[in-house]
Amino acid sequence: MHRLRALLRNLALLAAVVASLAIWVWVPAIVLLGGLLVLGLWMATTRLGQQAAAVSWVGILTLPQRIGASSVIVIGIAGVVAVLVALLALGGGLAQTLRGTGNANTAIVLRGGATAELDSGLSREDATLILQAPGIARDPEGRALGTAEVVVVTNITKKSSGTEANVEIRGVGPQVWAVRPNLKIIDGRAFKPGLREMIVGKGAREQFAGLEPGTTLNLNAQQWQIVGVFSSGDAHESELIGDSETVASAYRRNGFQSVTVRLATPQSFDAFKAALKSDPRLKVDARTTRDYYSAQSEQLSKVIRIVGIVIAAIMAVGAVFGALNTMYAAINARAREVATLRAIGFGPTPVLVSVVLEAMLLALLGGALGAAVAWLIFHDYAVSTLGANFSQVVFRFDVSPALIGTGVRWALAIGLIGGLAPAIRAASLPVTTALRES
Repeated sequence: MHRLRALLRNLALLAAVVASLAIWVWVPAIVLLGGLLVLGLWMATTRLGQQAAAVSWVGILTLPQRIGASSVIVIGIAGVVAVLVALLALGGGLAQTLRGTGNANTAIVLRGGATAELDSGLSREDATLILQAPGIARDPEGRALGTAEVVVVTNITKKSSGTEANVEIRGVGPQVWAVRPNLKIIDGRAFKPGLREMIVGKGAREQFAGLEPGTTLNLNAQQWQIVGVFSSGDAHESELIGDSETVASAYRRNGFQSVTVRLATPQSFDAFKAALKSDPRLKVDARTTRDYYSAQSEQLSKVIRIVGIVIAAIMAVGAVFGALNTMYAAINARAREVATLRAIGFGPTPVLVSVVLEAMLLALLGGALGAAVAWLIFHDYAVSTLGANFSQVVFRFDVSPALIGTGVRWALAIGLIGGLAPAIRAASLPVTTALRES
């Protein structure tokens, strides 16, 4: 029976942690700020509030005397916040990179039913028909601004681990510079069509070995020259890019994986898609590149976010127990002080509020410390992970102000939970008992 009670008590605590975190994380910030304003007005304008402020100030002044015990709360909560913010920044950075790859001005066409380029396959006849569809922008000579592309993967050694990982090779058509104007050569020169030459993305060069301009890369038993480095500000920076016909020949491909086109206007997409769907010779799906790359990021980002929240919630339970033990010890150490305050007319409410505020102040310090650690270590830190095309996507952690705010909210929720039970005990303890225990 004792074990059952202990289990139920722990489950109740876990439920309280989850509920409190949910409230603090998802309640609009304006509501929390409103609650803080009401508390401040209460403490400034009412007798009980002024008593609570006085007791809280006394507790804060004695914190240096309890620095060891107080640091348990600060460090424990800092660990929770640092892990939470880092994992959410991982998912946020990946999603931002992939979503930033697409826009409403371009469209990508895959084989019907394909969810990623490596799953797709288009014949040369398909590519020709797609580039003849209405809604595509054209250059001054009347040529469609579209690029039929070959997408394959190869193994290249990662600088960080020395192990091999999949890197995407994209063979593109001559109109690629007009279709993707954000593609800029930042070192070396562009590849020449018909030659075994590649340009590499800035992110790929940072993460993988042997991709400096002037080096030679062995691809499918053929030697390719790295002639330049490009920047695009999106997921294409994870790739190697060369001439589509040369890449297709090297990998014995008779067709393409996708066709990307620049639309005449964003409103032209519906006419473009309808024309492809109504052509009985084609079995393809068209999407704006914004929709396509957003879909690529959604699933993986969701998994990372769920994992981050679960891990942080488990750590939060441990931090709550640390806060409970620390605050109970603080109450015991201040039992005579609390009893004296009660004896001279201070009610239970000021005592309760002061203990909760002390716990939340320590939690706030822990949250700020954890957020600072996450920012200093991870913000703008470049990593790579496996994407939808079974190739590495290079991206950077995004420790945004919104994520820091989320971490601080978690910290305050943990402080509230960890301080509430000791506060209730301190407020309800009879004066004679408190004096005897001290």
